[in-house]
Amino acid sequence: MATRQVYWNIEGEHWLYLFFIIALIIFAYGVYKRVSLWKLGQPENRWKYLSQGIKDIIVYGFGHKRILKDSYPGIMHVCIFWGFVFLAFATATITLQADFGLQIFHGWLYLFIKLTANLFGLAAILGIAIAAYRRYIQRPDRLDNKTDDAFTLALIFIIVLTGFLIEGARIAATSDPWAGWGFIGQWISIPLKASLNQAQLLSLHKFLWWFHLLLAMTFIAYFPYSKLFHVLLGPLNIVFRNRGPIGIPELIDFEDENIETFGKSQLREFSWKTLFNTDACLRCGRCQDNCPAYLSGKHLNPKKIIQDMRFFMEEVGTAVKAAQKDALANQTAEAETAATEENVELPVPSLIGEVIAEEDLWSCTTCRSCEQQCPVFVEHVDKTIDMRRHLVLMETRFPAEAQLAFRNMENNGNPWGIGWTTRVDYLKVLGVKTFAEDPSAEYLYWPGCSGAFDARNQKVSAALVKLLQAAGVHFAILGNEEKCCGDSARKLGNEYLFYTLASENIEVMKGYGVKKIITQCPHCFNILKNEYPQLDGNFEVVHHSTFLLELVKSGKLKLNNISGKSITYHDSCYLGRYNQIYDQPRELLKIVGLKIKEMAHTGEKSFCCGAGGGRMWLEEHEGKRINVMRTDEAIAAKTDYVGTACPFCLTMIVDGIASREVGEALKALDISEILESCISRF
Repeated sequence: MATRQVYWNIEGEHWLYLFFIIALIIFAYGVYKRVSLWKLGQPENRWKYLSQGIKDIIVYGFGHKRILKDSYPGIMHVCIFWGFVFLAFATATITLQADFGLQIFHGWLYLFIKLTANLFGLAAILGIAIAAYRRYIQRPDRLDNKTDDAFTLALIFIIVLTGFLIEGARIAATSDPWAGWGFIGQWISIPLKASLNQAQLLSLHKFLWWFHLLLAMTFIAYFPYSKLFHVLLGPLNIVFRNRGPIGIPELIDFEDENIETFGKSQLREFSWKTLFNTDACLRCGRCQDNCPAYLSGKHLNPKKIIQDMRFFMEEVGTAVKAAQKDALANQTAEAETAATEENVELPVPSLIGEVIAEEDLWSCTTCRSCEQQCPVFVEHVDKTIDMRRHLVLMETRFPAEAQLAFRNMENNGNPWGIGWTTRVDYLKVLGVKTFAEDPSAEYLYWPGCSGAFDARNQKVSAALVKLLQAAGVHFAILGNEEKCCGDSARKLGNEYLFYTLASENIEVMKGYGVKKIITQCPHCFNILKNEYPQLDGNFEVVHHSTFLLELVKSGKLKLNNISGKSITYHDSCYLGRYNQIYDQPRELLKIVGLKIKEMAHTGEKSFCCGAGGGRMWLEEHEGKRINVMRTDEAIAAKTDYVGTACPFCLTMIVDGIASREVGEALKALDISEILESCISRF
């Protein structure tokens, strides 16, 4: 029957357990040190996601769903991960059989393990070779090579290689009838048998066995002190990730008199999960490669922010321990228990300015492309918004342009600063009634500030109104009672202004009994749908791209076709990454006969227009203009139109087209404008 003696040629194998216990002690101490650092943060219940997280570990951890979206490094990682995991599994199972007298790993099962271990081991070596070539020959900008990276790769490679050398020496010294199933060991045995005698083979096998054992124990002991720790922390971070709608900032209760500060600037003000993120980060650089601010030459680098917070966390941890030690030394024996991590004053500087450059906080467009591409779901943007809040609410420090936008929203209920009493004028001309005039309306149409005040986006509002009227939709508007939804205020850190605007809007809508809302702005759509519920504003909110598609499919809206024209569609960050609406706008464009050509960055990898996160109201003082970079991608698609489904995106791309002077060749249109031109008149 197919099997082999596990401890063949080895004496004193019981020492294995002593080495293993020592390695585990060192491992446990390393874990304890990291946990003590995470505990510097505030409590946060992420265990409530555990049941959903188990499924995610299978899909994103073992299945590498996100990692494989970047195929070259993705395949490399799969080879290393699964190669090493299966080799460890095979070694553990066969060793357990020998140590505990199990009689299951023999016969066909033994041969299967032997064969697959060789195949997976070969994959691991291939993956390591690709990783070394990519990291040290190709040297892409997103990878920052550290000593730990080289040591980790070398350690894994030598462990796998010595495992095969041990097998080769054993096969060469014995007449193993099953050697063919371990084909790599068999290949290695040929030159060994030809060059060494039996005594030399036995000595070589014994040396390699113990050397391999020491390397394996070194791997276990080194694990929590190295990049290897991400093998454990990555899946855990996936388990602990936020569920449901993304990017919902924590609500500040301004009526709570116990709150002394707003926003966050100190490390200990963040949750333990935020600090855990810094250790879970792989340093793979995918966030950096997909950040519009970084790619346009801004100082902001999302990977660097996470890593800088990690280094700072370690400094803080050292300071805490030193402060505890000093406190204990100055206390009596009876009072020693008072010196804990919670009550020792922390002598550390602010994150803002000292660790994270203030300009980086204002450069972020909150597009969340960094988070969408991160294989382990590190949460970048929430930290930025929290620190912006601190600057705005506690230090009154923010870009001068933001001051104007804030004042306009405070005084006129819109960031343009146009008199609030004129909000209703444009739509009234189109025959649209207000809820005060038609309280029985089924839908509230929410044009937003852009749709009401911006000349270019007023055309979008007109087109959408005509589509709704043509489909017989019973809708009304709030008119002058509508205020800015507060998205820009909130994302820029002015939480109090958001709270004021949102509360007023919710009160008005509840007063009219509003249940359903149609909006053309993804920013309005996202905040009304996902963030207003924090203030008890629960409404059924639909974006016009989804609503129009429903009208067309139901036959309520009949459209003619456009022939011979092509279009490239720009995915809005707040419609796509925030709310997973990618297909509906494209389906509408296909329905009217337009040929769609995708840009270089599309779908989940769409390139931000540059207006998100309140940056619609800020100037770009560094690097290239993000909207122009996106416009260049649209121009490169060589289409007749570039389609949008967001007023901010439309404005930015129209400006980009003007700056490139290609207005005659390329037109930027909202999808509602395109559909309005296709309304069947018969």
